[in-house]
Amino acid sequence: MADRPVLLVVHHTTSPALQALFEAVLDGTKADGLEGVDVRVRPALTATAVDVLAADGFVLGTPANIGYLSGAMKHFFDGVYYPTLTAKPGAPYGLYVHGNSDTGGAVRAAESITGGMGWRRVHEPVTVLGPPTKDDLEAARDLAATVAATLLP
Repeated sequence: MADRPVLLVVHHTTSPALQALFEAVLDGTKADGLEGVDVRVRPALTATAVDVLAADGFVLGTPANIGYLSGAMKHFFDGVYYPTLTAKPGAPYGLYVHGNSDTGGAVRAAESITGGMGWRRVHEPVTVLGPPTKDDLEAARDLAATVAATLLP
């Protein structure tokens, strides 16, 4: 349905740990009461400004590579930043980041970029070092459910 809010999940899933987090995010978008949200999933290397313009909220997932966003997530932001810069002020978003030693730089970069676009963080970033625990996966589910719920009237 065209009038249903759209949640865009943009991800760069490069490892079993990120796959587990990604699956938990998708599970979270299917929580009770969220049936009215249309979820669209795009890999970071193929997501476009058209995808962003068609969405009402966003969940972003990336590895932390050398202390920064993955190249694929940076590519996504590079491609959509100016074409959508003022199109989605106040749009809710959430972020999950997996790293082996540090996620701080990736979180700072994503928050700087989304802040410049006027998006509104509605859940603390989910940051995971090493293999995701049960609590990490639950946090990823909660992240996605929270962003989706903000899109409902």
